[in-house]
Amino acid sequence: MKPWRFWGRPKTMALAMIILVGAAGFGVARASQALFSGNTHASMKLADPSEGPSKTGFAPIVKSVLPDVVNISTSKVVRAQAELPEEMFNEPFFRQFFGPGFDNRSQNPRSQREDSLGSGVIVSPDGYILTNNHVVEGATDVRVTLSNKRQLQAKVVGADPKTDIAVLKVEGSGYPAITIGDSSKVQVGDYALAVGDPFGVGQTVTMGIVSAMNRGNLGIEDYEDFIHAPINPGNSGGALVNDRGELIGINTAIISHGSGGNQGIGFAVPVNLARQVMDQIMDHGKVTRAYLGIVVQDVTPAIAKAMGQNELHGALVGDVKASSPAGKAGLERGDIILEINGKPVSDSRELRMNISMMKPDADVKLKILRRQLGLSPATKGVVVTDISPSSPEADSGLRRGDVIQEVNHQPVKNVSELNEAIHKAGKNPLLLVNRQGSTLFIAA
Repeated sequence: MKPWRFWGRPKTMALAMIILVGAAGFGVARASQALFSGNTHASMKLADPSEGPSKTGFAPIVKSVLPDVVNISTSKVVRAQAELPEEMFNEPFFRQFFGPGFDNRSQNPRSQREDSLGSGVIVSPDGYILTNNHVVEGATDVRVTLSNKRQLQAKVVGADPKTDIAVLKVEGSGYPAITIGDSSKVQVGDYALAVGDPFGVGQTVTMGIVSAMNRGNLGIEDYEDFIHAPINPGNSGGALVNDRGELIGINTAIISHGSGGNQGIGFAVPVNLARQVMDQIMDHGKVTRAYLGIVVQDVTPAIAKAMGQNELHGALVGDVKASSPAGKAGLERGDIILEINGKPVSDSRELRMNISMMKPDADVKLKILRRQLGLSPATKGVVVTDISPSSPEADSGLRRGDVIQEVNHQPVKNVSELNEAIHKAGKNPLLLVNRQGSTLFIAA
């Protein structure tokens, strides 16, 4: 009886609660009906149903470009690293605990398949696709998914890691192909749309303006001449188009400061450069670059002042290889290259880009500024053994181990000559420094 009475009370209370809750719900329902009774409707301002699509947006351009952009999925076999430190292999305890095969199992890494995704652009109805080298590098299997979800096996025709461009080919013909623009006509402030198929979620479009042209010295690729525009993460290898839907660049990289998001700092390889790389890959299977055989550097304000120059353009020749084309042509250390084939040279990066995309053995005309330096092959110098952190030279780029050969174009062979030359030169002397066999100028 006690157990029944103990459990009986809660049952009664539960029944009462159900009745009360039900009653409360009934009251709410009655109140709701009273509040919303009748044919009351919210007043809203609706668009004219006869109005067509927006005439000021980029929808027509995007609609024409989307079929030309594809998703690229790749896979490759990689070897997993050993999970345990190498010194543990020789520990008797681990050998006894894991058995005699412990050494072999741990030291032989297992193979595993690694998948990745990217984008590409169809540039020919014959099935040629431009993308990034880093999208397909090392891949053993490459598949292309078209905008209509059709999936095709792709072949890597060739790639150029130095510009991060790769060319793919899918079998067949009659593919939609994008219109190729002229990236040399792109200006800062132009509209730019970045189109891609990131992470397999479907095609995306980012719209903005071109923030800069000829971006370089970023450490992303060996040869950099980027268009700076907003690009979504995961759009590597996709299309950067202008407001006419013409391809002006291949999306390559973003800077996200560790967040992985879009900070508005994206970079694309200009289509003119991508086309040159593609032509060489299709003709020769690889990219062969011309070279001058010189070490060049920018003309900084300090160097220009030390050399008595008013303008900061051109590429300063820091060293010349004797047997190189430049050496045979008579180019000398200290020359400033102002023009190449009649085109002004703004800095060392621009000179390297222009020369690198020329065919080997091509003739080139250089306009240079030269001062007589009075050097001889037997020039000696003074070795830098230490640099005081509080000295002006600490911020100049001078390093321990450098050999100072000249001060303001005057050779120095010992410490006393160096001190005298620096005292005579006054502020910001121009030093010719030999660093590990190559020479460069430093404004100290």
